Amino acid sequence: MDPVRNPYSPGAGRLPAALVGRESQLTAWDIAIRRISTGRDAQSLVLYGLRGVGKTVLLTRFAQMARDRAWIVAQVEAKSGRSMRAMVGEALHDNLVDLARPGVGVRVLKALKTALSFKASYDSSGTWSFGLDLDDSPGGGADTGTFESDLGKLLRDLSAAAEEGDAGLALLVDEAQDLPEDELIALCSIVHAANQRQDRLVVALAGLPSLPRKLAEAKSYAERLFSYHTVDALTRDDAIAALESPAETEGASWQVDAMDRVIEAAGGYPYFLQQYGQETWNVAPGSPITFHDAQLGVAEGQLALDNGFFRIRWERATSAEKEYLRAMAVDGDRGSASGEVAARLHKKTTALGPARANLINKGLIYSPDHGMVAYTVPAMAAFVQRQESAE
Repeated sequence: MDPVRNPYSPGAGRLPAALVGRESQLTAWDIAIRRISTGRDAQSLVLYGLRGVGKTVLLTRFAQMARDRAWIVAQVEAKSGRSMRAMVGEALHDNLVDLARPGVGVRVLKALKTALSFKASYDSSGTWSFGLDLDDSPGGGADTGTFESDLGKLLRDLSAAAEEGDAGLALLVDEAQDLPEDELIALCSIVHAANQRQDRLVVALAGLPSLPRKLAEAKSYAERLFSYHTVDALTRDDAIAALESPAETEGASWQVDAMDRVIEAAGGYPYFLQQYGQETWNVAPGSPITFHDAQLGVAEGQLALDNGFFRIRWERATSAEKEYLRAMAVDGDRGSASGEVAARLHKKTTALGPARANLINKGLIYSPDHGMVAYTVPAMAAFVQRQESAE
């Protein structure tokens, strides 16, 4: 069928044609921003799950929902070696430009001046110009060098500015498990203080399954600070909707056994469904899409995943780290005991500590529990085993 009209779109954070199976998370966010907009309090959210389940897609949808209500929105991705201070500051720039209109109130002017001081705290060589005279305005003070104090001041003043438009401030952080411990602690403290003041601020964090534990270790009250939501594989009914609904918009349909083949291969994971759906559409000569089309599409999709999604991660590992990943593959995707991995490699657990730590830092594995390790990517074990066969 026509690849130009292909309704399936695998990609990191790309909104699918049909966002299904995430009603509980979307409803929780909708209620939170509506409550904040009316001056009530609301819990911030934590989304956690493996890679490829759609956490970034949800954050992007959250951002859209907030912007639709004229909220100030900052969406960032935590990255190793990069300060959250700079990421948040730059993510807010366009919002600040929109706020800087002639005749705005005192709270907006104060927020803009505070934002300028925050910018100076991480970029001494540049500044922002909003075209407004802020000399006699209150604000500033977000350049003390203390992350918690500076970010807290910025978010507090911006949430007050948002209140002038009956809106709020949303901060969305992807890959939050990669935040340094001090920044995670600071963020929890800022949200806690904002809740006590009933600031118009709501935060959404997304990350790997280890994120809830990291938050609990950062602050003991984190379990009460956030509303926690697992983002997992889709149910069969939702997976059917993810394939069927986009096809219907293009006047096409799937045979039941064809959908079953794709859903089985994808294991219900949204990214894989999009990849297999895309490839199956492209090989299908016409509608309805048949089981034979699905067989070809799954084969093409598997090749695309192996050469891209999986291989990119595999090649980030050193030779020693690949040996560790191979030893884990014996257990499939359910996770491995660190001691068992060491035994298979005929080494002491302590000797493998650096490899294990590096794999965690690279985001290839995580620790779901004490003494356990698991892949961060679904179906990674099968890919690793395919590499052994190929070699």
